[in-house]
Amino acid sequence: MRALWTAIALTAALVVYFVLLADRAVLLIQAGGVVGVGLGVAVLALPLIGVWYVVVQWQNGIKINRLAKRLEAEGGLPDTSGLPRRPSGRVDRDAADEWFARQRVEVEQSPEDWRAWFRLAHAYDVAGDRGRAREAMRKAIELGG
Repeated sequence: MRALWTAIALTAALVVYFVLLADRAVLLIQAGGVVGVGLGVAVLALPLIGVWYVVVQWQNGIKINRLAKRLEAEGGLPDTSGLPRRPSGRVDRDAADEWFARQRVEVEQSPEDWRAWFRLAHAYDVAGDRGRAREAMRKAIELGG
């Protein structure tokens, strides 16, 4: 639940930022002149791109949450509580790599199972590879709905 409130707070801060940025863009456009209008249009594009990005991230978050709830109801959520941890709280690298290898085998055996991709995404995250974790989660979303 804490992650949800953090996401809401960050989104609210971004909305304030986008509104202020759009206001400045409108002022530049109203100032007239080629440079003012050009800069105003360019600055106005930034909040539009930002809004699109935030909406896409929220949609992905909702889909991931939906898949996690389905997986939890089936009793298939990945459990890393038994893995050894460093003093920082992160999973020990060797243990994370070993756990990752098991998840990878599951995906190789069932490449069309969204559950396996979800668990692989979690394994990538535990191993510290956020980019591949996002790719695997996109695949889970694609397969699982």
